[in-house]
Formats: sequence, structure tokens, C-alpha cells
Amino acid sequence: MALHKGTGGDRRLSVSPFLGITDPLGAMQLSPPVHRLGESPVAADTAYQLVRDELMLDGSAKLNLATFVTTSMEVQATRLMTECLDKNMIDKDEYPQTAELERRCVAILADLWHAPDPDAAVGCSTTGSSEACMLAGMALKRRWMRRNAERYAAGARPNLVMGVNVQVCWEKFCTFWEIEARTAPMEGERFHLGPEQAVALCDEDTIGVVGVLGSTFDGSYEPIAEICAALDELQERTGLDVPVHVDGASGGMVAPFLDPELVWDFRLPRVQSINTSGHKYGLVYPGVGWALWRDKAALPEELVFRVNYLGGEMPTFALNFSRPGAQVAAQYYIFLRLGQAGFRAVQGACREVATYLAGEIGKLGCFRLLTHGDEVPVFAFTTTEDATFDVFDVSRRLRERGWQVPAYTFPADREDLSVLRIVCRNGFSRDLADLLLADLNRLLPELRRQPVPLQELGVPVREGFHH
Repeated sequence: MALHKGTGGDRRLSVSPFLGITDPLGAMQLSPPVHRLGESPVAADTAYQLVRDELMLDGSAKLNLATFVTTSMEVQATRLMTECLDKNMIDKDEYPQTAELERRCVAILADLWHAPDPDAAVGCSTTGSSEACMLAGMALKRRWMRRNAERYAAGARPNLVMGVNVQVCWEKFCTFWEIEARTAPMEGERFHLGPEQAVALCDEDTIGVVGVLGSTFDGSYEPIAEICAALDELQERTGLDVPVHVDGASGGMVAPFLDPELVWDFRLPRVQSINTSGHKYGLVYPGVGWALWRDKAALPEELVFRVNYLGGEMPTFALNFSRPGAQVAAQYYIFLRLGQAGFRAVQGACREVATYLAGEIGKLGCFRLLTHGDEVPVFAFTTTEDATFDVFDVSRRLRERGWQVPAYTFPADREDLSVLRIVCRNGFSRDLADLLLADLNRLLPELRRQPVPLQELGVPVREGFHH
């Protein structure tokens, strides 16, 4: 969450007299303070209009091709969420059926991800993948501490192995819980963690390896099965038993439907936990994620709290306490609404749009594709070496038409590579893709007339996305 500093001063707001139905002249004189509470209330309609007008300055969610987060749901789902906003998820006794819907969602995901015994798998809803990753990381650390109690007491520092492409929540986890972050840098055309890099970073203090099913940098799947196989060989050779967590924030809700033959989940014995974002390709508005463990042994009992539920006890494991039940209800609605066939259709349509758009951009001659949208419906591309403009110029010009296409530089050791990335979500149709292509074709002649990229002329680079 960003930290903001308040500012003082008087800022008078000009209000249309028609907002003051009973007292139009009084409404014209309204000047509510912005950074201080006003002395008197403001009419509900007036307050609504003032806030709504300011929010019009935000970008269009539908044209935001940077975010993975769901921006489109059916009106029935929106209505259901509105009806559940006042339900506090943590109060299992007061809202037992909301708790039951959460339990059903966990069981559905456990079955979808091939848990050895879906009924024995444990899991919970979270506010998103960031919280889910924190919970999974805490379980990994606690299991390592159990196995290495004497060494930990003597000052051994645990570490977590991952690619440099992981989402920033993993860096936060390592900082908050005092874990050494061992990140494998990118190299050449390898933009994520590979089995050799993972094994090379592991030692007796490694609490686990994080594999990412759907890198935010380029949409590619990391080779989870190959990483597990390499760790199997490491155990045979050295005795080190390193568990794997799969960050399936995006791919965890894509691969089961579009790539059923891909082995990445609990079918691999070394995979102990998986997270996903219900509010990404889980197709729910922002505010829900999921964390699952393959069985009770994978989640240390001391991390689980018991709450009263229908006269009995329900185990809970979360960082947050009070939160609305709306997103969980919406997730169950989506599972009920779509089923296997519906998910295949929705995710398949997203991938079709992504591969089509990537192919058309590749034909323009001035871009080089890094990925093609054929895994997670996301692809990254950069400009060719002979282009007189760069990705930041393209991003800046597309924004003039309302398109939010992020441009950013890759991390170590590929800081030399800057790319554009497009996320194709449910609601981003073939028609919108064609409109984007039309705008891109319209601005290319002007970009090609530039002598050099604008940053070489002193124009500041504006990175459109931060991982």
C-alpha cells in the first residue's frame, strides 16, 4: 500500500447549483475541505457526485492492459457481491453459509489441482495472492525450523530460492520474516527460474523453492516438473529435501483448463502448497486469493487457529481478520456458473485473443516478440534494433488514446532489455484487440519519423508497471 502525505491549504470546489435540489444557491457556495473533516454534513447526492467526478480522472479499467485483475463480471455476480458486502468473513458463527461456500471453493481447487486426497487438503481464502504467498512462506519457514531447531537456535539464517522474476510480495515476505532471498537472475533468453539455477542456490538452510506458473514479466510458465525432478536428484545426492511452493497467481486458474497434460501441481510429490488469485483468472473482482496445502502435514498445526463454527471448531489461517464475504460468494458463483466447460471457453477465448494480437504485432516489422500468449494469455515484446523509437515512446503514445500498456525494464541480468506487455483478460475481446492494433498502426508512422528515442533527447522515462 502506498504511503501518502497529507497537504494543507484551502481548496474550494465549484459545485453545480443543480446538485443542491432544495437549496441550489447554497450548493454553489459549498467548499468542503479535502484534507480535513468539514464542520457540517454534505448531502448524500452531492457527496456522491463530487467523488464520482474526481474518479472520472482514473483510466478505463477495460482498457487497462497492465493489470491481471478482473475488470468485468456479470451483473448477477455484481448484485450478489453487493448483497454480501456487509458480511464479515471472520464471523463463522454469524455467517455459517459464507464459511461453507469458502470450504466448497477450497475443495473444488484441491480437486482441480489433483491433491492426493481432496478431502484431506487444507486451504483458505485470502485477500489476494500476496497474502496467500505470505501464508505459504510462513508454513515453509516453520517446517524448516522444526527440522533444524538446533541450528536455527544457533543463528542459522533460512533462505528462499526463486527467480528474479517473482512478484514483489515474495521480496516483502523475505523482508518481513527475516528470510534471505536467493534469486536467480535472468540470462539471455531465459526470463525465469530454471532447474539448474534452482538447485545451485539450495543448501541446508533453504526453506523451499518458489516456482511461478505464469510470470508477470512475460506470461511464461516456469518448468515446475523439471525443477522438482532436479530437486529429487539433489536429495538423492546430498540428502537435502527441499519442498516446492507453486505461485499460480495467474496460471493456477488457466493451466487446469487449457493445459491439462501439463504436470505442475500436487501430482508432483515435492509440491507442498499452491496459491492463486481468484481476482485474476479466477474471474472475480479484486479482493480474493486462495492458498492450499497438499495435506495437514504440510501446514504446521501451531499456525492454525480454531474458531467456533456451528457449535464446533473451524481451523483458520490468515493474516487479515475482518473482511467482506462478497468475494468468496462471487468465487463460488463463478465456479457454479461456469463449470469445467465454461472455464475452458472463457480462458480459451482469452488465449485466442492473446495469440492473435501477438501474431499481428509480430507482423508489423518493428517489434520482436518475447512470448506469444500461448501459456498465460499474456505476452511481452520489444522494439527491433533498427527502430528509432523505444517501448516507452509506444506506451506514452498509446496512453493518449486511453490504452494503458506498460513499458518496463527487465531485472538482473537483463537490465538492457525493455519491453511492452499486454494482459488479455476476460472482457478484452477480439474487437478491442483490433481497435488497439488500429491505434498502434496509426501512431507508428509518427514514431518512425523520430530521429531517436525520446529518452535520448532528455524526455524522462515513465515505467508503466512495477513488479
